[in-house]
Amino acid sequence: MKNLLIISLVVIFVCGSISAAQRPRRGRARASARASNCPEELNDITDCPDEGCGLDYDPNLNLRKNITSDDQPAVSKTLEDMKELDDPVHFKKKGDSREELTALGEGQKIRVVAFALVARKGSAESCNCGLTAVADTDNHIVLVDPTLKSPFLEDDEEDSETAEFTPRVRIDHPNLSRAKLQRLIDAAPNHALRVRVTGLLMFDSEHFLGHHLKRHNNWEIHPVLGLEFCPKGARCTAASDSNWKSLEDQ
Repeated sequence: MKNLLIISLVVIFVCGSISAAQRPRRGRARASARASNCPEELNDITDCPDEGCGLDYDPNLNLRKNITSDDQPAVSKTLEDMKELDDPVHFKKKGDSREELTALGEGQKIRVVAFALVARKGSAESCNCGLTAVADTDNHIVLVDPTLKSPFLEDDEEDSETAEFTPRVRIDHPNLSRAKLQRLIDAAPNHALRVRVTGLLMFDSEHFLGHHLKRHNNWEIHPVLGLEFCPKGARCTAASDSNWKSLEDQ
């Protein structure tokens, strides 16, 4: 009887210890979710707030990334114009005011002709609340000088500019997708597709502050609001709408 009592006490103590150990872990998980500012229900991009969420993120940058439309007329620019844009002098940390960036051109709606060399799969980002499904992530498009005779990704990406499809724009424009664009790039001569990209000029301050990408600078067309391509054998110019085909019609 005495041995049975001892065994019962040991079982109670062990079970109580396990239960107590589990409770802090659940509490830490809840605290982590609160600290990240992410919604408890996060099934797809429609559940993600425009400022995004995460433990370390810039809501002001994410608000710029997550614009879905813009009524201002597009201004024709060249890729060289984008390359000549200055870096900010006073932007030092995430969350800083973007007034200086606005003065440099951020938010202007532009239209650029370039060769698209690849449309890459997206990954988890704070602007998309860390979601990873294809429908909920951005696509990074590598753009290079349209006057190049033989553009090649490995040789020319270092001097490229970036454009990005975003999942929020794709809700109303589903064909602005990697799947549609990459198929055309793969079929183009030398895997270089002449495109005319319309979207908003944005400075990628996150990569400016760290984790630098392989490209000319951190100015992007982000989000892309429209993309046209030049069919094989056709002549397409920046100044004319002739022969350009909209990706949204594919």
